[in-house]
Amino acid sequence: MSSVALTTALPHAAAAAAVGEASRIPFTERYRAVQHGGLVRTANTSVTCESTAGAKVPCADAKAGAKGTNGDYRMTYIDVDEDPNTYNSSQAELKLPENATVSYARLYWGGNLRVGEQKPVKDNGRVLFAEPGGQYKEVLADTTIGHLSGNGFDAYSASADVTDIVKDANPGAFTVAQINIAKGHSAAGTWGGWTLVVAYTDQTAPLRELAVWDGFESLSAERRSYALTLDGLRIPAKGSGSLGVVAYDGDRGSGRNALSVRAGRAAAVALHDDANPADDAMNSTIADAGRPVSGRQPSYRNTLGYDSDVYDLRPVLGNGAEELTVGFGTEEEGYHVGALFLQADASR
Repeated sequence: MSSVALTTALPHAAAAAAVGEASRIPFTERYRAVQHGGLVRTANTSVTCESTAGAKVPCADAKAGAKGTNGDYRMTYIDVDEDPNTYNSSQAELKLPENATVSYARLYWGGNLRVGEQKPVKDNGRVLFAEPGGQYKEVLADTTIGHLSGNGFDAYSASADVTDIVKDANPGAFTVAQINIAKGHSAAGTWGGWTLVVAYTDQTAPLRELAVWDGFESLSAERRSYALTLDGLRIPAKGSGSLGVVAYDGDRGSGRNALSVRAGRAAAVALHDDANPADDAMNSTIADAGRPVSGRQPSYRNTLGYDSDVYDLRPVLGNGAEELTVGFGTEEEGYHVGALFLQADASR
């Protein structure tokens, strides 16, 4: 990969000032379409354990999927690009159908700024983004950045529209670098990563509801639950669908956080699969319907504080739905939610 190429019109400092920050951002709809096509996402973490800091589980075992948490280890950057100008980078393959045409793409990123060091907040709204085989391009956040500090952490979440880059890209792995994340060790631990969400059209695919919501909502000992309703849907009875979630600082093995979905006035259904137990939904995984996502470099099973999961919604959609209520819960220190994305069959 060659050196950085800048494509944004605003200088870094001006862009950061333009978007601003807030400690809480209610979820709102970012993209919506009913079309023949679908939603895909790719994602990876940007930090991992370097050495054990009193943990019972060795770092290598945690990377392979054992129950380690980021506060157990000295954490360091992942850097796969062999570029001396970057200090963190990771890759993941975007898998689009052969006949797909990209209609929308959004990049989400975030992390913890305080651990063994304190990173400056001025860099929260900037990352480097490279399409398969291409040069890095500077990407600046284009909406308000979620940023909350407390209890040993300094967390943020940001995003930007990258449709033009993704639409013109060749198939393969995308690389994201220079995400603003601290490294080191503290009881709170550090975490960080990125998710690329892409909507596409494909006339050979079913007619589907496609939607992306984002915000920045934190759960904690003081705020045990959060719910939001996704309305205006036309999902038929016995329809198929999936729900994606991006979240930060979920600890594997806690057994004390949950994710549920309710269709209309029906009873809520706890989402779970082979990668995400019903009582440990935010458990540091990047998975599709319980299966680890392939095509990532590195492909750690335990991401130590970063979740980008896609859940099968068929257990929720037996009677169809005009609205879905997504509920988050915790009985531990909590986590932060940054994005949701829905794909579901649409009534004709």
